[in-house]
Amino acid sequence: MQYIIIIDDSLTIRAIVELVLKNLGYAIQHAENGEDALKKIREIIEKGDGISLCVTDINMPVMDGISFLEEFKKIDKFTPVVMLTTESNDSRLAECKKLGASAWITKPFHPDKLLSTVKRLLK
Repeated sequence: MQYIIIIDDSLTIRAIVELVLKNLGYAIQHAENGEDALKKIREIIEKGDGISLCVTDINMPVMDGISFLEEFKKIDKFTPVVMLTTESNDSRLAECKKLGASAWITKPFHPDKLLSTVKRLLK
């Protein structure tokens, strides 16, 4: 089974992202922060399943999205990671790209933009 991981401290944002992506044919796993996501990703991999995509917020308690990205890329260099954030700071964007982020979407986002970005990355 292949998973899309949705990482955001807001239950509402996780639910909206899942609603947009649920018909793509992937299992969806939610995480409240980067640390929670890494734990769940390890569990998915240990049971023999895979990660196809991560969608992560940047500003979260415990472990933020940039720290998550950095740690996740040590586990998996190839799986795309979409940064979903209220920030439009160019230096943060550059930092995320340098760490391996595949796309950057600013909140509030249009569902069609998220869906088209994800479809492009999953090809």
